[in-house]
Amino acid sequence: MIELRHLRTLVALRDAGSLVEAAERVHLTQSALSHQIKDLEERLGTALFVRKTRPVEFTRAGQRLLSLAEQVLPLVRMAERDVARLIGHEPGRLHMAIECHSCFQWLMPAIDRFRDHWPEVEIDIPGGHHFAPLPALAREQLDLVITADPQPLAGVYYEPLFRYEGLLAVARQHRLADRPYVTPQDLAEETLITYPVEHARLDVFTQFLDPAGVRPREIRTAELTVMMMQLVASGRGVCALPNWALTEYLERGYVKAVGLGESGMWSTLYAAIRDESREQPWMEDFLRTARETSFAVLEGIKPA
Repeated sequence: MIELRHLRTLVALRDAGSLVEAAERVHLTQSALSHQIKDLEERLGTALFVRKTRPVEFTRAGQRLLSLAEQVLPLVRMAERDVARLIGHEPGRLHMAIECHSCFQWLMPAIDRFRDHWPEVEIDIPGGHHFAPLPALAREQLDLVITADPQPLAGVYYEPLFRYEGLLAVARQHRLADRPYVTPQDLAEETLITYPVEHARLDVFTQFLDPAGVRPREIRTAELTVMMMQLVASGRGVCALPNWALTEYLERGYVKAVGLGESGMWSTLYAAIRDESREQPWMEDFLRTARETSFAVLEGIKPA
């Protein structure tokens, strides 16, 4: 009567807070998800949650099944890992590069969880790259690259992790601070603070400024997000960052955030791996762990 997919659906509904977002997380249409839940409720003879509540309010029956899910799903996943080991897969290597300065906020917890489950996999994040990460992945110098800039390379597969919105951080007293969004022309007289990477790898240029033919008055770089926030808060410039990277600074009232364009500037973050790695059990588990951890610790992201 109760299947694993039902338990996963209820967990997604609890974590997402709405049917729409839960459907995205389990890769179903909202109609299909509603039908699945209704079918389960009819089998059980009781409602599992109160309709039109946000966040979702579960009934006592729904809470009992959530408790079951919290016990069963981790055991199922552990068994899947154990079976993968029993059938004799070679210990893996996971050397990765990160083309995303603000990704460590969710990636480090994901790596910690993964290491607990797969201690035999060799994990490394080599520093000081003197080569392009994606071609290095194709050459087997790396095993995974976190990137928002997929390039067509033979033998490389891009697994979408999540979608995120880029926002413009400005000082609280800045002339743009109370705008719902800015246009590219609004940045023509601004100092834009960026990470020290090529402009072709920054969404604010490729998706926002370059298509409009606009250049900021000045471009300044900073190595760390906290340094960028110090400069922005002091009125020394503005910067574009993923929404999750700004959360703590917005909550503290340190800076303000403004949308980039009327429709917003949305991008997708990918994990790039080689085609032959896709079927490796430990790689499948790392990708799943990375996705689950990102949704657990980041605000404002959406399923890809």
